[in-house]
Amino acid sequence: MENGKTYMAKPADVQPKWYVVDAKGKVLGRLAAEIANVLRGKNKPEFTPHVDTGDFVIVVNADKVKLTGKKRNQKLYYWHSGYPGGLRSRTAAQMLASKPEEVIRRAVWGMMPKNTLSRNQMKKLKVYAGPDHPHMAQKPQPLEILSAVK
Repeated sequence: MENGKTYMAKPADVQPKWYVVDAKGKVLGRLAAEIANVLRGKNKPEFTPHVDTGDFVIVVNADKVKLTGKKRNQKLYYWHSGYPGGLRSRTAAQMLASKPEEVIRRAVWGMMPKNTLSRNQMKKLKVYAGPDHPHMAQKPQPLEILSAVK
């Protein structure tokens, strides 16, 4: 911070860390917001909006995430097959039963800015339905995310 200049991180200077998050009992939206901040690097003092300063995030126990209110039965996930009349939908309960990883991935994507940088940052999100993950060689540190809803 010499000469009163603003620090801008350079891609070569960034050393990403690996974090592991246990989604068991955590509220989906609050979890997704915290994960999005870590993926973007907003939790670091050297955050630079146009440089990927974020870290890798591993989410385990995605099938045990919590949805408040009636969202489990009323929230719908949509996708289109590309054919006429191909709009499909599933409730959150059906998605958690079949693809719990996709529920967290879509929630985090909704918290990210829609640009090329965030599409690359989303590749650093690894989501697993159960408690096991294949990233032990990276020595991930536990990331504590507080969930205020009872």
